[in-house]
Order: sequence, then C-alpha cells, then structure tokens
Amino acid sequence: MTHDLKRFLPILNWGRRYDRDALSNDLIAAVIVTIMLIPQSLAYALLAGLPPEAGIYASIAPIVLYAIFGTSNALAVGPVAVVSLMTASAVGQVAQTGTAGYAIAALTLALLSGLFLLLLGVLRLGFLANFLSHPVISGFITASGLLIATSQVKHLLGVPASGDTLVEMLASLVGHLGQINPVTLVIGVTATGFLFWVRKGLKPLLRRAGMGPRMADIATKAGPVVAVLATTVAVWALDLTARGVAIVGAVPQSLPPLTMPGLSPDLIRQLALPAVLISIIGFVESVSVAQTLAAKRRQRIDPDQELIGLGAANLGAAFTGGYPVTGGFARSVVNFDAGAQTPAAGAFTAIGLAIAALALTPLVYFLPKATLAATIVVAVLSLVDFSILRKTWAYSRSDFAAVAATILLTLGLGVEIGVAAGVMISVGLHLYKTSRPHVAEVGLVPGTQHFRNINRHQVQTDPTLLTLRVDESLYFVNARFLEDLVQSRVSEGCAIRNVVLMFPAVNAVDYSALESLEAINERLTGLGIGLHLSEVKGPVMDRLKTSDLLDHLNGQVFLSQFDAWQTLSALAGQGGRPATA
Repeated sequence: MTHDLKRFLPILNWGRRYDRDALSNDLIAAVIVTIMLIPQSLAYALLAGLPPEAGIYASIAPIVLYAIFGTSNALAVGPVAVVSLMTASAVGQVAQTGTAGYAIAALTLALLSGLFLLLLGVLRLGFLANFLSHPVISGFITASGLLIATSQVKHLLGVPASGDTLVEMLASLVGHLGQINPVTLVIGVTATGFLFWVRKGLKPLLRRAGMGPRMADIATKAGPVVAVLATTVAVWALDLTARGVAIVGAVPQSLPPLTMPGLSPDLIRQLALPAVLISIIGFVESVSVAQTLAAKRRQRIDPDQELIGLGAANLGAAFTGGYPVTGGFARSVVNFDAGAQTPAAGAFTAIGLAIAALALTPLVYFLPKATLAATIVVAVLSLVDFSILRKTWAYSRSDFAAVAATILLTLGLGVEIGVAAGVMISVGLHLYKTSRPHVAEVGLVPGTQHFRNINRHQVQTDPTLLTLRVDESLYFVNARFLEDLVQSRVSEGCAIRNVVLMFPAVNAVDYSALESLEAINERLTGLGIGLHLSEVKGPVMDRLKTSDLLDHLNGQVFLSQFDAWQTLSALAGQGGRPATA
C-alpha cells in the first residue's frame, strides 16, 4: 500500500530527502522562472483568446498539483504557445471570443484534457504517445510556430486582422495595411528587436563587463520584463492610448477564483476531440522535455505518472479560471539551468505568481498588447525548424512526406486538422512500414554457424532449401505479406524441398498471423514441400503451443538455424561445419 501511494504521489519520495541546499537552489530557480512567466503568461492567455489574468491563473494551481504528482525535477508546467493556439482554435468553434461562454468552454477543454490524461495514466497507456512520430511532431510545431507568429503581427501593426490559416491571416493583414497604427508599429518593432537582441547579445555583453555567469543569466532571462516595464511606462507617460495604442487594461487583483466548467453534453461533444488532440500534443512535448532534462542529471521520469501529473494540473486549471496547460520547453530549460533540484521549485514559482496576481496586476494596466505580441513572436520563432525537412529528405522519404504533409495541412487548413492529420499520418506510416516487414533470404557463412542475407554477403546456399529470416513481429497487418512472399518463392516443379522460417526477431504472432502460418503449411504440404521453424523465442513458442499449428506442421521446429541446415541441407557435409568444434 505504501509503495503504491509513493508511486502515485512522488512528493513522498523526494519530500523525505529535501534539505537546505535543495531549498536554496529551488528558491533561486523559482525567482528566475517567475520573472520570466509573468509577461509570458499574460501573452499566452491573449493568444488563447482569453483575458490576460487567465494565463496567471493557469500557472498557479496547475504548477502546485504537478509538483505533487509529477516525476520531473525540472519540468515547468503552465500555458504554452502551441496549446494556447490549439485552445483558441477549438474554443473559437463553439463560442465568441470575449464572452463568458468562451471562458467556460476553455475551462471545459481543460477539464476534458485532464480527465483524458488521468485515464491514460491510471491505465498505464503512456506508450500510446509513441505512435506520434517525432518528425511529425516537429513538423506540426514548426507550422504552429509560423501560425502563432503570423497571428501576432496584427498586434505589432495595430490592425484588426483575423483568420485561422496562414493564407487567411496573410490575406487579412494585407487587406488592413492601410490601417496600421504608426505608434503601435514603433512599439512592436522596437520590443521585438530588443527581445531578439536580449536572447543573443545581452549575456555576452554582461560577461565582458565583468558580471558573473549566474547573474548574467538571470539578467538575460529578465529581458522581457525590461521590455514590459519600458513600454508600459512609455504608454502611460506619453498618453499613447489616446493615439490608438491597444493596452491590456484592467486585470483583476486577486488569487485564482474557483470556477466551474460547462458540463452540457453538447459542449462536451464538441470539445472532446480537440481535448484529446491537445492532450496528446501536450503530453508528447512535455515528456520529451522532461526526459531530455532528466537524462542530463542521470535521473529518470515515469511517463505513466507524468500523465497523472499533467492530468491533475489540467484539472486544477479547469477549476481555477485557467485553460489547458502542459510542460513548456523554454521555461523548463530555464528552470533546469537555474538549478532547480526538485518539483518544489514549481510550487515556489506558483507562490511568486500568486503574489504577482495580488500585488502587481495594476501595474500592467498600460502594458501595450504589441509588447506581449513581441514576447510571443520571439518565443515561438525558436520553435520553427525547417531543417527537419532537409534531414528527413536525406534519411527517409516517407518521413519527409509525413513532415511536409503535416506542415502544409497545418498552415493551409488549421491547427486541429494539422494535428489530426499528424496523428493519422504517424499511425499510417507505422502500419505501412510493418505491413511490409523486412524478410531476408539467408545462407550459411562458410566455416561458421552464422546465417546472413544472400544479397549482402558471400554465403553458401542449397537450391533445395529456402530459409527466410523474418525481421518483424507478425500480426494482422503483415500476415498476408509473408503468405504471399512464400507463395511467390515456391511453385510446381521448383527445386525447393524444404522452407525454413527463421524467427529470431519475431516477438509476437497474433491470431491472423497464426492463420497465415497454417495456410502456408497447408499449401506447402500440397506441393510436397516441408515447412519448418527455427530460433523461435520462448514466449512465441508458448503461444504457438496453445494452437494446433505445431500438431499439423509438416516439418520440425529447430532450436537454431544451423541445426536446421545440418538436418535439411544436402550440402551440410560440404563446408557447413563451424570453424571451431
């Protein structure tokens, strides 16, 4: 019972070992991440079509819940760009932006996402995320980064553009070019340029000035805060709102409220599929980051428990005024680099954000939306990686086709269709590749007991003996492929008298494959050809013994392929012995 409790509550493990050094490191990391999260949370909430305070609310309770249930010491949970865009896309289909119904729908989306993640975690189904290939994920994130950056250009220009796809956004922007607000444009371009410079040039400059690496890193991470302060003061001091500069406006000065998601069947039906897609994308991104950071410290995470941690975080967002959350790449790396030792760093970050929600929100009244847009653009452009197209083209044309299709569909038809297509393409690629398993005809390497592909090595073969090495588990998708392959190699009057199916790489044989093996056996029996198996793994043999195949098999099951060669080959005495006895 205690072991199970510790598995579902990782805090019971690291909490017992918590000491003063861990506390010190976690507090420093929390300060740095909090500074980074304040403008980022506001910006991502606006990207999701929600009031800015929703971003802060979504960064408090979810972080605490993940600290209790999650297994990563460095993962920082909260709003992220891609999930914010997917939220806007999904909720925008069922409610009008700015209405109470829109906020309720966002809460419902978080609730459904949390429940789906929890269900996967309790059933230990984290492996399902493996069906979404990494190249497809990279393609989707690249396309999403472009969509997000393009969607923020209207705030940088001060124009009322709209659209869900890249073509719609660009057409709308071009149609509103005559309405550009010059002051907003200056603020947006200046803030964007400054934030790009902070990312690349501030830290080296501070290091040359004699500042220590830790302080230089903290100062660099605080760059967005400087942009926020400078532009907010400028708007207030120069009364730029009178010149059409859009600002954040009043933000409630309070802790996250208790909220209730909408539970109407119609709303749940409309948001169910988007919630599943958001959960899958969020989980894959989160686990990828968590595993990468854990490996750097020779630690490990539990993907199934991560599902529970992220599920709990999303449920927390649903009942405290937030929207779907996941582990963010940028803030997690910052958390890691800042020295976070345990998930407690996240809890301290939540405290810092709670203080900001209570005390600092009046200070962002004059914060221009152009600055928040600049923050988003600089953050998401780092996600855009077109090199994945070049790499997949050079390595695998099928993976290239999947990446290119995902990018084009996401840009051309929208986020939901793009991610759904990505999932289907990933599963389709897996099924296609396994439907045509690699099956090699093998022969004996002279002077050894080893068998290799006849097309790759100089090997000894016997025209009366056909040995096929099956390099894939056999199941319903590829069962007929093996059946057709054997059929094509044997015919009336051919010299082949025995066929050996070599199974060293076969980890499973399902019922469809069993039926195919029975059909092969029956067909070869009719041709007077023996069917034999070799090197069958124990678990596969156990399963075959529960069927009638072995009773009806017209040949034998050999422990090794060399045993089969010695028994069946007419050439066994001609160089087939091993080099050493």
